[in-house]
Amino acid sequence: QVLDFGWPDLHTPALEKICSICKAMDTWLNAATHNVVVLHNKGNRGRLGVVVAAYMHYSNISASANQALDRFAMKRFYEDKVVPVGQPSQKRYIHYFSGLLSGTIKMNNKPLFLHHVIMHGIPNFESKGGCRPFLKIYQAMQPVYTSGI
Repeated sequence: QVLDFGWPDLHTPALEKICSICKAMDTWLNAATHNVVVLHNKGNRGRLGVVVAAYMHYSNISASANQALDRFAMKRFYEDKVVPVGQPSQKRYIHYFSGLLSGTIKMNNKPLFLHHVIMHGIPNFESKGGCRPFLKIYQAMQPVYTSGI
């Protein structure tokens, strides 16, 4: 059985996607004792770290006796083989996901609307006085707007 939960490189997945991935992994692992999950990633390993860290939180909440024991082996593998979750957005999403599981954070399903963007000052990245900022807006992981440079 192969499931594709991909998302764009250098982006953190939506919390709904993390929930779907963890539920699919848990369902598969609980279906038969010989089932295993293999995660494959075409991009940086930080994205894989988000999934593993999220599942470690998830399995701690819904762990069967066998999963509770396997969790420690997975934690050692994670610490040795997977790049630590390093991007601030990745760390933040793991904390959000943990909060969802514990009930301290609730999801807001109301849509958000971006009405305007204000930039106060332009950074001086080049020694010649400034930079050339641009804006790229995504909706459901798809780019919907890119400003001129």
